[in-house]
Amino acid sequence: MSGRGLTGGSRDPDTLRAENAAAPDIPRLWSRVGELFIPYRRHLILTAILVLASSALTVVPPLIVQRIFDHALFPTDAAGAVLAPRMGLLTELVFLMIAIFLGAAGLGIWQTWLTSSVGNRVTGDLRVRLFERLQRMELAFFTRTKTGVIQSRLQNDVGGVAGVLTTFVSSIVGNTATVIASLIAMIVLDWRLTLLAVVLMPGLVVAQRRVGLVRQRIAARTQESLSEMTSITQETLSVSGILLSKVYNRQRLESQRYSDENRTQIRLQVQQAMSGQWFFGLVTVIMSSVPAVIYLAAGWLLTEGDGADAAITAGTVVAFTTIQARLLFPLMALMRVALEVQTSRALFARIFEYLDLQPAIADAPDARTIADAPGPLGQIEFRDVSFRYPDSPPDMPATLDGISFVAKPGQTHAFVGPSGAGKTTVVYLAARLHEVSGGAVLFAGEDVRKLSQESVVEHIGVVTQETYLFHATIAENLRYAKPDATMEELERACRAANIHDAIVGFADGYDTVVGERGYRLSGGEKQRIAIARVLLKDPPVLLLDEATSALDTVSERVVQQALDAAAKGRTTLVVAHRLSTIADADVIHVVEGGRIVESGTHDELLKAGGAFARLAAGQLT
Repeated sequence: MSGRGLTGGSRDPDTLRAENAAAPDIPRLWSRVGELFIPYRRHLILTAILVLASSALTVVPPLIVQRIFDHALFPTDAAGAVLAPRMGLLTELVFLMIAIFLGAAGLGIWQTWLTSSVGNRVTGDLRVRLFERLQRMELAFFTRTKTGVIQSRLQNDVGGVAGVLTTFVSSIVGNTATVIASLIAMIVLDWRLTLLAVVLMPGLVVAQRRVGLVRQRIAARTQESLSEMTSITQETLSVSGILLSKVYNRQRLESQRYSDENRTQIRLQVQQAMSGQWFFGLVTVIMSSVPAVIYLAAGWLLTEGDGADAAITAGTVVAFTTIQARLLFPLMALMRVALEVQTSRALFARIFEYLDLQPAIADAPDARTIADAPGPLGQIEFRDVSFRYPDSPPDMPATLDGISFVAKPGQTHAFVGPSGAGKTTVVYLAARLHEVSGGAVLFAGEDVRKLSQESVVEHIGVVTQETYLFHATIAENLRYAKPDATMEELERACRAANIHDAIVGFADGYDTVVGERGYRLSGGEKQRIAIARVLLKDPPVLLLDEATSALDTVSERVVQQALDAAAKGRTTLVVAHRLSTIADADVIHVVEGGRIVESGTHDELLKAGGAFARLAAGQLT
């Protein structure tokens, strides 16, 4: 199931049908592909020179063959009588041919290295640009787009065009030059035979274009299928996915789902491989049959021709058929690369579609840093904030409406209420992970939309209910917050988070590999490592999103102590499920239906007998 629109009301690129992906703005598309090569234009110019030189050399040997036959092996006198071979001239011509072959081989090796280097660098640049663009996208983009689909764009789509980017210049320039040089040489040898050899070329070009359109549509559907397969793999073979399939005994179902999509992929791959084979078979037959037709035409010219202009020698026939035979390979290569280019057009369109995504949250042109903000560091203020997701239906109520509060430096503000009330959204708006629809969020007295995102995030630490740890050591996970942290700093942060003793109890200590998403650790251990990671960052603002709700009572108590220690001296916004964990908060806000319905201290709200008192009573029953 694909997510909804990627930006606002636009369509999700991952739900586009193949025919839409196969029909982009063609001139603009290829112009953008050409722009990818601009940083390497010097290499391309040198490559083009080498390719042209190498291509020119390939047509010289057949011309030498003509001289070998007519002037060295079978020389004639003025009367036309065949003389003895001229060994001196023959030796010179043979050594000249060998030298040309060696030169062409050397140029080809050099040119291959250049084209491979440029092509792979362009592919790498494209992959990095795509990754950087995705890194800039807002959080909501990732909540509505499958991770596997995103991975498919980075791996399958970019990989699908890698061959075109790597061989495009050498194939197009080299083979075009070879074809042109061959045609010129053929005309020089005999223009009549040349017309006979190329009479079917226009028809082959038209047929090739039709085949390319078919392959293009199949390629688009193939990439969509690959995207779905990648998504299935990512979802079901992650630790969480495999655990879910095991506890619900759905391994066969997941295997069947993958198998079904795999069969679709096989069918499409076979279709793509076979599409055009009849065409290339026909081209091979035609081009291979041309020499036989040339022999027939040469015989006719020799028997029916009249005058010097009609004369044709054995050397001319041999040289002509040699050049014509060499014309087959570059011509076939040109047609194949033309098909590959047409096929890759849909893939380029998919890649550029992601590169063209505009983040919903972006820095203003004159964005400032926190250092320039007028208010005290650590102060968070919401002024009549409303929020609705960009892709939510117009008739759906706003997620938040009219939220206002001021969290002064060092204060703890807690948010409680039923699920879906909008508590987590408040926390994410404070970090500008979402953009307000109305009102304003102020950080240190400045609207966060006027501050750079980097500056805001640098001053905020977040601990969520679902702690994410990389498949790396504990020390590496901690240093994600501060790459240059010393071992002493790591230990100090872990002691403050009540996790140091547990870490040194492991066989490898801080070098213990935590496993994917930290599954080798308990929930409490993961949460305390996450807290230590935040303490290592040492931000003035701390955002806690139900950081203990998934823990047992003992683990919750230990983690809560670590959270209380972490919150000291920091502005803290807490989303809490268990009311006992926020009894000491400076202000508790009760959120219902996207609005703050009550605010006050724990005791004040209990005495008021309102929504908070009902929540408290519900947890006691």
